[in-house]
Amino acid sequence: MKMSPRERILTTLSHKEPDKVPKYIRFTPQMKIKVKEKIGTYNYEDYFGIEIRRVGFRPAKKLPDFSVYYDFLPENTCFDDWGIPYVAGSDYHIKREFYPMAKFKTKEEILDYPWPDFMAPYRHRHLEGEVKKLHDRGYAVIGRLTEISGGFIFETAWQLRGMDNLFVDFYDNPEFATTLLDKITEITAQVSIRFAEAGVDILWLADDIGMQDTMLMSPSMWRRWLKPRLKYVIDSAKKVNPKLFIFYHSDGFIEPLIEDLIEIGIDILNPVQPECMDPVKLKKLYGERLSFFGTIGVQTVMPFGTCEDVRQNVKEMIEKVGKGGGFIVAPTHFVGTQVPWENVEAFFNAVEEFGKY
Repeated sequence: MKMSPRERILTTLSHKEPDKVPKYIRFTPQMKIKVKEKIGTYNYEDYFGIEIRRVGFRPAKKLPDFSVYYDFLPENTCFDDWGIPYVAGSDYHIKREFYPMAKFKTKEEILDYPWPDFMAPYRHRHLEGEVKKLHDRGYAVIGRLTEISGGFIFETAWQLRGMDNLFVDFYDNPEFATTLLDKITEITAQVSIRFAEAGVDILWLADDIGMQDTMLMSPSMWRRWLKPRLKYVIDSAKKVNPKLFIFYHSDGFIEPLIEDLIEIGIDILNPVQPECMDPVKLKKLYGERLSFFGTIGVQTVMPFGTCEDVRQNVKEMIEKVGKGGGFIVAPTHFVGTQVPWENVEAFFNAVEEFGKY
């Protein structure tokens, strides 16, 4: 029986086989222009039948003057909600950042910082209405704070403080690090509660804690500083809606922490980079307790493979990772202009060819 997009998503996330494997894709702004030239519309989600749609918080009407935290900033500097300045790089998600708390010495400076007010009503009062409209159209809904700022604890902390400074704080200034992380965690929990109240199906959380073949920090450091805070965010949201699915994104190799992530309530692991971890192995180990979202490499097969390579890769992932449900097939990151259009078509053609249960 043919399912609605939302039914398809909820079925697979419940570890049951839907009518067919759901799919997902995101394009960089530069690639969206190319996509529009090929398909005649910017609305690629409808064109390709993407089952999940996003809702987020509205932008701030006015940001504080964060420039007071710097002696110098380059031209064309932009600020995100947290006051983190950045200069756009060569691609959408590549940017040069500066650290407003790099020179902070005391926890009082942290508490006095102009933290973002995501709870201002104009920023979130639309959420229930948007979720209902998407549900009425048959889509599953994922809540993510904003495109620039959202769902992070560790990443927001080091982007405010500087990564080297934050790691030193973990050892030499733990009271300072505790104050910083606790403030970010509380804000993230408030946002997560609002998404749960608004009725989203999936809550988007993230922290890039993996590199290509190892972790960015030791598992023990993650368990001390980040695990309890991530658990607090998840518990806060699931207290509102116990049926909420929790999505967790981290690029790279994070195998030592997967059991921990399941323990604290993560339901969906993304992007499961095949260049860093074996999706088939992870499915065998954790497939009864964890869903997988991604697995089609943007470091390898999507930009550099042939159409047949893409076809075979999608076929293998559907057969081996999609068995029994718990799988949303997708490229593992934004698809940019380095990916041939023919490979984008090959991805969707393969999902259609092999994705039926």
